[in-house]
Amino acid sequence: MLEKIFKLKEHHTDAKTEIIAGITTFMTMAYILAVHPNMLAEAGMDKGAVFTATALAAVIGTLCMAMFANYPFVLAPGMGLNAYFVYTVVQQMGYPWQAALAAVFIEGIIFILLTCINVREAIFNAIPTSMRHAISVGIGLFIAFVGLQNANIVIGGSTLLSLFSLENYQNLHGGTGSFQDAGICVLLAVLGVLITGVLVAKKIKGNILWGILITWALGIICQLSGLYVPNPELKLYSLIPDFSAGLAVPSIAPVFGKLNFTVIPLADLGIIVFVLLFMDLFDTLGTLIGVSAKANMLDKDGKLPKIKGALMADAVATTAGAVLGTSTVTTFMESTSGISEGGRTGLTAVVAAILFGAALLISPVFLAIPAFATAPALIMVGFYMMSNVGLIDFHDPGEGIPAFIGIGAMSFFYSISEGIVMAVISYVVINVLSGKAKEKKISVTMYILAGLFVLRYFLI
Repeated sequence: MLEKIFKLKEHHTDAKTEIIAGITTFMTMAYILAVHPNMLAEAGMDKGAVFTATALAAVIGTLCMAMFANYPFVLAPGMGLNAYFVYTVVQQMGYPWQAALAAVFIEGIIFILLTCINVREAIFNAIPTSMRHAISVGIGLFIAFVGLQNANIVIGGSTLLSLFSLENYQNLHGGTGSFQDAGICVLLAVLGVLITGVLVAKKIKGNILWGILITWALGIICQLSGLYVPNPELKLYSLIPDFSAGLAVPSIAPVFGKLNFTVIPLADLGIIVFVLLFMDLFDTLGTLIGVSAKANMLDKDGKLPKIKGALMADAVATTAGAVLGTSTVTTFMESTSGISEGGRTGLTAVVAAILFGAALLISPVFLAIPAFATAPALIMVGFYMMSNVGLIDFHDPGEGIPAFIGIGAMSFFYSISEGIVMAVISYVVINVLSGKAKEKKISVTMYILAGLFVLRYFLI
């Protein structure tokens, strides 16, 4: 049956190899079950409900990938996309998370339509390569910055931002906080970064997940020995999983179907949906091409057969995820870990999907993992995304300056969308006024986007 469904022999693999590959991929990206609910909780969403939505969205998206394309790629709510959801749409722009979910739903529907008429690939090709790399780098820096703040390694100070000190922390929190709560968490987060860095350097499989678990285990030891004392007032809770309710799956009711289409004005909604489309477009296509190249799945023209099915899986998963109560779902680069183990078909994806479903039964474990343990994961994800900076031609000012502006703006203005907007505008303006527009072969799409973004600043 497996041979008939997944064509294992045709792809030079077998069931045992595919099962091992699926387990490996799950292990390398299971960290999303701890990181993602923590992030969306900052938007005011119920952490337990988001955990359930995250697992279910991963199951649906990954099974769609197996059915539509028979590829060993695994999907889940994407890093960077969730950061835009929380820190830009909700916290900076001030819209409720219900409205942000509505924007994600609209994005998913549009992506389904664009995939049906093959527009997604055309849009991807219209954007300069340097800008694609700059967006990845900027989001990586932004995510690392979020991790540093979540762990209180970076806090407010006399210079706007400063390294953690107990005195500054107490000033920011009305005199509350001590080494036994806030201080020990910062120390554990720093240790977690170093531990995860060593695991990454040694190429340990599942290094990010192991980094989270080791850092969390050190925290539990500190709590049991009295070095760490929970302080709910500072949102520093017990690190020991609560199994008092048994293995019940957290209710999804607080976030399921809570989309609100009436709050965001049309102009802002257009910007939000476009940025989500833009980010997801490059995230998905870039990941699919990168992962496929590693697996030697690209054809002689460098294209991915069945890419339409893979893109459709992403679009359907995003739409379903919004209804479930989570941010944009996308293909994960961590799929390369399973491919490295020999995974070549959708059976790898099915195995990973089953494990995401099984994870629902041990929700108290993932929900007890604290922010200081997931912060190293965010920082390492930022490290991986920053690697694309070497692909930007900074020797060419027409490429390097817009890339630099976009990268810096994302973190300095705490807004991924502002970074993308400023990168697009500066790319067009600098190259047009310097007489390099024809040489750069700037697409009509870029001119239209730049014009719309400039108009946005005048209208807001």
